[in-house]
Amino acid sequence: MFDVLTDSFKSAINKIRFSDDEKALKNALETLKKSLLKADVYHKVTKDLLLSVETDTKRYGIGQKQFLRAIKENLTKILTVEGNQGFVFASKPPTVALMMGLQGSGKTTTAVKLALYLKLRKKKVLAAACDMQRVAAVEQLKQLCAANEIDLYFNDKETSPLKIAKEALKKAKEEFYDVLLVDTAGRLAIDEELMEELSQIKNALNPHEQFYVADSMSGQDAVKSAQKFHEKIEITGVILSKYDGDSKGGIALGIASQIGVPLRFVGVGEKVHDIESFIPERIVNRLMGEGDLATLAEKTTTVIDEKEAKVITKKIQKGEFNFNDFLSQLESVKKLGSMKSLLGMIPGLSSMAGQLGDMDLENSSEIKRTKAMIASMTLKERLNPSILNNSRKRRIAQGAGLSQIDVNRFFKQFEHASKLAKKFSGKNGMANLHSMLQAQNRTFPR
Repeated sequence: MFDVLTDSFKSAINKIRFSDDEKALKNALETLKKSLLKADVYHKVTKDLLLSVETDTKRYGIGQKQFLRAIKENLTKILTVEGNQGFVFASKPPTVALMMGLQGSGKTTTAVKLALYLKLRKKKVLAAACDMQRVAAVEQLKQLCAANEIDLYFNDKETSPLKIAKEALKKAKEEFYDVLLVDTAGRLAIDEELMEELSQIKNALNPHEQFYVADSMSGQDAVKSAQKFHEKIEITGVILSKYDGDSKGGIALGIASQIGVPLRFVGVGEKVHDIESFIPERIVNRLMGEGDLATLAEKTTTVIDEKEAKVITKKIQKGEFNFNDFLSQLESVKKLGSMKSLLGMIPGLSSMAGQLGDMDLENSSEIKRTKAMIASMTLKERLNPSILNNSRKRRIAQGAGLSQIDVNRFFKQFEHASKLAKKFSGKNGMANLHSMLQAQNRTFPR
């Protein structure tokens, strides 16, 4: 999601090949300047960042590592705004959060993403449909909530968003919900009448959070809109939507430095699972192409049951991992989101992420073929992969509508993955994994 900025940092760093070369540093800074402006970073932010990077690099001693260190430290400083990170819960539930933004920003979808994010973290969440301006808004929210088993409060007989919001809060209190997410009406522009409606809802609910959903694709316009909302309503945090479609990334720097409001979440894909807490240090690591294993670990723990994981690990160690286990893990892993976003979190593999386009784990043709092959197996074959001879493979290929070459390729991949998993599940597993990642991590000098 940071393709342009990541490539620009790499290009700038490569300009410095020798130590104490001020001319090379000047060229690197010029390259960085052009790239930042191209990435839609505000010109004053760019100027201040370059000055700080130059000063710190000279203080550390000119060189690639020092230049990289200066960039990382100053980017982290810009993105670190005083305020909360992630989602902060009230001492007495329910925690009430208003979802605000312009029409087309992805506000309603983001509300569902955030609801699912909280649900996966064992919170009881109620969404409230208070967008009565856009004709399809309530229906969209109904469908998304139903598809993801999220509780929704709506009232088709009521036209007042304020009354619906009050009713939703009453339900949230009576039924002991941890969180109430209120989807408010979007604005095509800063409409005074609608802003007054939003103010009334805010005053009635006394929310703990006022999230502004900013469309990353709109660049500096999103920064200006967020500023106006902050002046009129006061926002406690910004959620960046459609960040997977914005390879520039400049909006994050703009909002943090120009408005002084913390970035709280970022949408990294179209699927409802594709939302992450915005933690500056981790984001900067990904900007530098260094991955983000901490976020990857957090995402993994929300979709993979700990007890089941222990059972699977034991089966892998004993060489008893079968296709039923594989299918079960596949169903869990696909909830992690797009393969592109996952690779971007792994050190040394982030450069491969851009080659995958919009491939996602849930709907990729490869996964569909895999599931078709497993569905064509008998129960005995699923439990005992070793019995699969050529005759059985031909039958499986016919049942799945694939060639035997496809089936053979899949079995080889399964065997290879099983061996790797066994290798990494033993006593020295983490050491083996660390060595592998170190060998692959050639994106930036250390």
